[in-house]
Amino acid sequence: MAIPKFKPLANASEGSKKVAKPILIGIIVLLLGAFGLEVSNNDWDLGKLLSGSSLEEARVMRDKDGNVVTSGGKFTDEYNCDDFGTQVEAQKFFKNAGGPTKDTNGLDGDNDGEACESLPKE
Repeated sequence: MAIPKFKPLANASEGSKKVAKPILIGIIVLLLGAFGLEVSNNDWDLGKLLSGSSLEEARVMRDKDGNVVTSGGKFTDEYNCDDFGTQVEAQKFFKNAGGPTKDTNGLDGDNDGEACESLPKE
């Protein structure tokens, strides 16, 4: 079985081709740029960029596990139960940081999969 050729503009008029080709090329370049940012783990806050902030000010910091870290924040392995207001908040972080198999913070003292059980539920 032969694989059909992908020719999205094969039957289009010349005027349509002149408009569609730059749009398709632009979309491909945009997707390649987004893929490059994802691979290099770079991210910028578009709201800050649009308000006139510099690239350095708008850059989103991430820890080694990919969690967003605010300025002056901690890395994943520097948290304890005092850093969270509720058990639900601590549990979400616990799961994102590796869960029971990778409890680098010691949030689950009795190894039952529940982080910071002494905190209020809500």
